[in-house]
Amino acid sequence: MMTSPVGISGFAAYLPPYRVQLEDWCQWTGDSWAKISAVVGRSFRMRGPDENAYTMAATAVVRLIEQYDIDPQCIGYLALGTESSTDNSAGAVIIKGMVNDALQALGRPPMCRHCEVPEFKHACLGGVYAVKSAARYLALDGAHRKAIVVCSDIAEYARGTSGEPTQGAGAVAMLIERDPKLLTLELQHSGSASDYRGADFRKPFSRFADQIVSGAGQIRDFPVFNGKYSTTCYLDEVLLAMDDMFAKMDESRASVMQDAAAVFLHRPYLRMAEAGLGASLLYALATDPAGQPLLAELAATADIDVDALHLELTARPNLYDLIRTESLSEEVFPLTQSLLRTMREHPAFAQLISGKLRLGNEPMLHCGNLYTASLPIWMAAGLEQAVEEGLDLTGERLLTIGYGSGDAAEAIPLRVVPGWQDAARRISFAQVLSGAVDIDRDSYEQLHDAGTLSQAAMTRPGVFVIDRVGERSGQFDDSGIEYYRYQA
Repeated sequence: MMTSPVGISGFAAYLPPYRVQLEDWCQWTGDSWAKISAVVGRSFRMRGPDENAYTMAATAVVRLIEQYDIDPQCIGYLALGTESSTDNSAGAVIIKGMVNDALQALGRPPMCRHCEVPEFKHACLGGVYAVKSAARYLALDGAHRKAIVVCSDIAEYARGTSGEPTQGAGAVAMLIERDPKLLTLELQHSGSASDYRGADFRKPFSRFADQIVSGAGQIRDFPVFNGKYSTTCYLDEVLLAMDDMFAKMDESRASVMQDAAAVFLHRPYLRMAEAGLGASLLYALATDPAGQPLLAELAATADIDVDALHLELTARPNLYDLIRTESLSEEVFPLTQSLLRTMREHPAFAQLISGKLRLGNEPMLHCGNLYTASLPIWMAAGLEQAVEEGLDLTGERLLTIGYGSGDAAEAIPLRVVPGWQDAARRISFAQVLSGAVDIDRDSYEQLHDAGTLSQAAMTRPGVFVIDRVGERSGQFDDSGIEYYRYQA
């Protein structure tokens, strides 16, 4: 029985260069910059005409191998978490082939043939499921091997919808191994929750009907979503996952939340992360006798009856019934939402909520929504900030809360291991953020609507691009299959 801990030893990220400044976007659309900057962020990235989820993922994996000097022959597990893949048959093996081409160009050995290559899909939670699966692989049959999990996604929404300012694109790769150099996963304390929620946030194939495919094989991947209902689903499922986590920990629920050095959540936008953590904190206080006096104090600031608040937080509503009865406008957490709005002006907010989200928050304001990559890339940015500030997180607990629409959530505690600073310094996320190219309105609309740009494609060393898309020729049929090129 393997007893050595399993966890994360490194992060490497990739963001495409094309950036939309949300202040500019507000001028194009007439939206309020004050509201967008407070609720969403500062900017988002867009994939280039020659990029997709695979090119971004492979670029991040090659960076991980180089930044942490990983022997490719030791990698026994390569998993992809995404909801933006363009092949409905092959999974991470596509990325493996691309990475091996790059390794050959760099004069390094390829990844070995004895390597598992699964793909995980459950909206934005696929990457978290991949991490848990990688940890189980290492704990059971992956002796003396390493695992890599890469999360890569493209979040795009139709222009004029509420989701438009929450777009984004990027990838992050993680090194998972025994005796980790950064974070130990406390999977024995992890909490899970899932429930089917119908038309929360979906991507049915019918959306692709009659679409015009660009020369690089790009198709629009706009989701079907219902904003207010989706927000309610997010809060409800997060609370259920947190409840499962709390039940596995022999500690005060209030102290678990208050003592965490930092909390990282899936963040489609800034305010959603704040709401997720705020609701989790209120739930912990409501279900812990030691925390109920503070809950009563906070409720009083908003003139809310604490007993009614407690009932709301601990109820188990069947949210799918809101679809069945066409009651999508019904507010399920009115007291919780009202209290969170009031708490933003309360000293406890800075200490218990915004302070927990501080590490890595500023860089994330410039990333946009990265779906499966949004949680791990925030962790990478936070750890890099911590080491740059000289914070000693050794032995501290971090909380991660992942969520996938549709509907599922995972709450996983992690411990920072001794000597974590060296691995954190190799993340190089600040470098990933640099070199962005701001695009104007015409370029944004062209890239958004048609997947093309008038200007010549950028040549960036160390980045994969789509070289061409196959077409049926004679007896050999590769129609629609992308072929990739590594720009050494």
